[in-house]
Amino acid sequence: MSTTSQATIRPVPEILVHEVQRPSSRKWVDWVLTTDHKKIGIMYIVLTFVFFALGGTEALLIRSQLAVPNNTLISSQTYNELITLHGTTMIFLFVVPIMAGFGNYFVPLMIGARDMAFPRLNALSFWLLAAGGIVFYATLFWHPPDAGWWSYPPLSSIQYSPSGGQDAWIFLIHLTGLSSLVGAVNFYVTIVNMRAPGMSWGRLPLFVWSILIYAILLIIALPVIAAAVTMLLTDRHFGTHWFDPTFHGSPVLWENLFWFFGHPEVYIMILPGFGIISEVLPVFARKPIFGYKAIAASTIVIAFLATLVWAHHLFTAPMPLAVLAFFMLSSFLIGIPTGVKIFNWIGTLWRGSLVMTASMYWALGFIFTFLIGGITGIFLAVFPVDWQLNDTYFVVAHFHYVLMGGAVFTILSGTYYWYPKMTGRLCNERLGKISFWISFIGFNLTFFPQHALGLSGMPRRIYTYQPGLGWSTFNLVSSIGAYILGIGMLLTFWNFLRSYKTGKIAGPDPWKGNTLEWFTQSPPPVNNFDVIPYVRSVEPMKDIRRQIEIDTGVIQKTGGAEQFTRAQ
Repeated sequence: MSTTSQATIRPVPEILVHEVQRPSSRKWVDWVLTTDHKKIGIMYIVLTFVFFALGGTEALLIRSQLAVPNNTLISSQTYNELITLHGTTMIFLFVVPIMAGFGNYFVPLMIGARDMAFPRLNALSFWLLAAGGIVFYATLFWHPPDAGWWSYPPLSSIQYSPSGGQDAWIFLIHLTGLSSLVGAVNFYVTIVNMRAPGMSWGRLPLFVWSILIYAILLIIALPVIAAAVTMLLTDRHFGTHWFDPTFHGSPVLWENLFWFFGHPEVYIMILPGFGIISEVLPVFARKPIFGYKAIAASTIVIAFLATLVWAHHLFTAPMPLAVLAFFMLSSFLIGIPTGVKIFNWIGTLWRGSLVMTASMYWALGFIFTFLIGGITGIFLAVFPVDWQLNDTYFVVAHFHYVLMGGAVFTILSGTYYWYPKMTGRLCNERLGKISFWISFIGFNLTFFPQHALGLSGMPRRIYTYQPGLGWSTFNLVSSIGAYILGIGMLLTFWNFLRSYKTGKIAGPDPWKGNTLEWFTQSPPPVNNFDVIPYVRSVEPMKDIRRQIEIDTGVIQKTGGAEQFTRAQ
């Protein structure tokens, strides 16, 4: 294992003749009217990081309230509003759309395309997202929604939530859903029809595979949540009673509709992160990915099973024992393809020449934290155990280990990895590693004690608690950890902002990458590529570098096509 500085990770010789160009100074109108997939991708990433900062601030207020017993920092009403704002922001305004941002920027580059298939629809998808966020956060000026990001009836009914905040939540779901649906169709058409010559399905980058499956899951799941929130809207304002048991409606119907969307949504959020890790690890392990076909196939299997296991979120609802057993076993089954991925990632690292960059730190941190989240998920898939732990802080801990330790860690790994391509400059590696360790320690201090809180009976969604219940110490540690995590995130954002002006010039291929985005200059020109190369393997950049070395005499053929010696 070696720790490599920024100066030694740049390839020699440079493989491209393009000169590095900083983006020219352009008017804001150019960004507003753009249909360039790279600008749209950057706008996605910047906007969603803004929402991430808002959601993180809301989380710190929640943890401040719970730090000590009988705290009166915020009221119960404000607490419920913060819970709703935080959960909705992190899921609908950060994790899902930022994956679309990475997909927008890098899918065309990775498959050798000039742009997305439908550039104007691509721009529309971004502005629908922005409109949804504006509508949702405008409620801060009158009455934010307070029924939770899941909005279970009767909490979301007109009787319990008469303000317009809940209607704004419904509007947000429609706007962000349309944004994701339009984007998903665009991803699907682009990947199926616009791949470079020679890029067969067996040579498709694993990140592109994950975005393809992400798009398919969105197309399957979004109509269901659109129907559910429309039914909720008509219940609230037009006299229907879909979810009102006093008029023969059923709140459990909402739960089934919501979680038929909600459980695939978990994998919509995490599968692109799996794809990012599958790109980062082989580059910094200096080895081919171990089991390319198994990782691609496991992505498809996970997506299929994700649509079948929604009812493990309803184990405490009245269901026959046979149904409970089916969803328990199917939930166990989904752990198999996930385990295949973890096994293959570890196989990729095994005996590799590891280059310990900040991106690699976040990738390794992801494997550790996601593994914990997966193990606790197996506990919750056993329905008698779930009966005891449902709606406790054990579920909160599990959920955050999967999504914060899973999706967010992969997002930050991908940001460090692709930052040079998007900006032309390298992030500060030393600051990146320091911010990782602060964030990693803070994350585990925040959420690991919550397992113990759940096991000792602390329920979710309470805004205060009495002393003497055995919860005070764990809550205080969790709240301190949240502030440490916040400091780590602030350092990370500072690194991104500072490096844009002061970072070292990256060159076109600073990491010796494997995929085609590293074939063009950093940042890429409007047309992406002057020449689109023919793809001969799953690692086209290795083939290009080898051919250039042969052409320049750096290495010489000594026999068959794969036998080379380096020239003395």
